[in-house]
Amino acid sequence: MNRNLALEFVRVTEMAAINSARWMGRGDEKAADQAAVDAMRAMLDTVDCQGTVVIGEGERDEAPMLYIGEKVGSGNGPKLDIALDPLEGTTVCAVGASNSISVMAIAEEGNFLNAPDSYMQKIAVGPEGKGLIDLDDTPANNLRRLAEAKKCRVQDLTVCVLDRPRHAEIISQVREAGARIRLIGDGDIAASMACCDPESGVDMLLGTGGAPEGVITAAALRCLGGDFQGRLKTRSDLEVERAYKMGIKDIHKLYQIHELAKGNVMFVATGVTDGPLLDGVRFRPWGATTHSIVMRSQSGTIRRIQAEHHFDTKPRY
Repeated sequence: MNRNLALEFVRVTEMAAINSARWMGRGDEKAADQAAVDAMRAMLDTVDCQGTVVIGEGERDEAPMLYIGEKVGSGNGPKLDIALDPLEGTTVCAVGASNSISVMAIAEEGNFLNAPDSYMQKIAVGPEGKGLIDLDDTPANNLRRLAEAKKCRVQDLTVCVLDRPRHAEIISQVREAGARIRLIGDGDIAASMACCDPESGVDMLLGTGGAPEGVITAAALRCLGGDFQGRLKTRSDLEVERAYKMGIKDIHKLYQIHELAKGNVMFVATGVTDGPLLDGVRFRPWGATTHSIVMRSQSGTIRRIQAEHHFDTKPRY
């Protein structure tokens, strides 16, 4: 993939973030999400590629834009698979809380798992824990191995978990092991990435979240040198049927990071509201400022981009 494409794609998440940030704290999740979708869809057609949405807003009969299988881009350039979430943390944005982002992962054609819109069991760590995690093992054993690699005590580690009733057992086991817990309302992509940042205070992510987000997370951690494992956790026969229809052969398979996001991948994200990973959108009299991250697995380059957007010279989306 042409490395210059990464900077083209960050323009897409910037516009989605600005558009959805207008709805921050206004209590309307649907409007915030739709604003992000509208801007992302419009901007994608300015990028020179032949893109296919493999993870998006849902299947064609569920989503009028950015649906799975939709063709995006100018129609010129390389064939790419695109996994996207125009507004990760929709509720977070609507209530004005922290850590909502606009995010995209890009790979060459056929290199992303076509994950159904179901749940996925997940474990994520930073570079120190690479090769040491096992989703089939207990939280205590995973934490012990990570503590040894980080040359610290289990009591010094912090595990990020989505604040959901389904995670009561995981939370109990982590506490019994002696580690600390940070509960989050939404946004497990950003939380998983935080495991790779020594300044974030997060060492591991555990729990069950969205399967599509799991694939995007795998792409991000490929770029950051972290590690990730996931297993689909379907909730109904309909979800099982949908998974098989999308090409999943073994519904119980434990996916390693390279099986979720293969080959050379790019990852771009722009903050909508403030978080440990990215600052949110700031509106100014002349426009807005954004904070983005742009990464490529091939080079390992990580760019953080502070941008000023002057609305009188920009197209409106």
